[in-house]
Amino acid sequence: MKKTYIYQCIASLMMLLNLSACGNTNTKSNDAASAASAASATSAASAASSTNENTAVNTPVDAEISKKISQNLTERMRKAFGDNEINIQKVNHTPIKGLYEAVVGSNKVVYTDENGKYLLVGNILDIDNKVSLTEKRVAELSKIDFSQLPLDKAIKVKRGDGKRILAVFSDPDCPYCKKLEQELAKLDNVTIYTFIMPIPSLHPDAQKKAVQIWCQPKPDIAWNDWMLKGKMPPTVKDCTNPIADVMALGVKLGFDGTPTLAFPSGKTISGLVPKEALDVELDKNQK
Repeated sequence: MKKTYIYQCIASLMMLLNLSACGNTNTKSNDAASAASAASATSAASAASSTNENTAVNTPVDAEISKKISQNLTERMRKAFGDNEINIQKVNHTPIKGLYEAVVGSNKVVYTDENGKYLLVGNILDIDNKVSLTEKRVAELSKIDFSQLPLDKAIKVKRGDGKRILAVFSDPDCPYCKKLEQELAKLDNVTIYTFIMPIPSLHPDAQKKAVQIWCQPKPDIAWNDWMLKGKMPPTVKDCTNPIADVMALGVKLGFDGTPTLAFPSGKTISGLVPKEALDVELDKNQK
């Protein structure tokens, strides 16, 4: 295997585990990437031997095995790729004998063997049931308690009867967030709470813009003018604002990119979602 290919793979892994530019790309691209990685995941699953029928899926492994896998994988990653480490929170069983699920950060899933020699980034597919076990697992890990969101720290916009509720975590300098705003503008009968969550490591000016937008007399209009028209409002004096609190909240919730959408059911979606899909998700995930 060529060295350049190895480093392309690890670069892709680091983008998964760390902040990537504005978070995920559009949903269609994510599906295509998942399908591509699913092929390799399915092959690896076949090679990993028979189904582990005696162990419940997603149940934690015992403490000794968890420690062994975490240490082995971390040490191998450090040795092979220097400072690039992964923060393993949990190690669980999978349906495949010898293959373990490692939960990285708060809601990322990768797979490895007991010795931490092999690392699989991709989907495990349940062919008979036509479902991605990986996507299902990530959805479980990403679920939040919507009722605990501090809605007073968000920009509120109501359209029509406003019955459908949606929260969006967005970076003012994220291009995918701006594309999402174009889709959100097409929605009706919805109340949208926008939490301005700049990611300074990706967009150095975003936090300053976020504060300026929040401190405007009409922050909802200022937000739309910037995100949809590229027009920043006149400079005003900084005011008491929730931007730092929202950034901390995003970290707490495991939102490592923008845009991230949250629904009253607790479901979250990271990335650009078209209007038609938004309508479906809004209707399905109000409670």
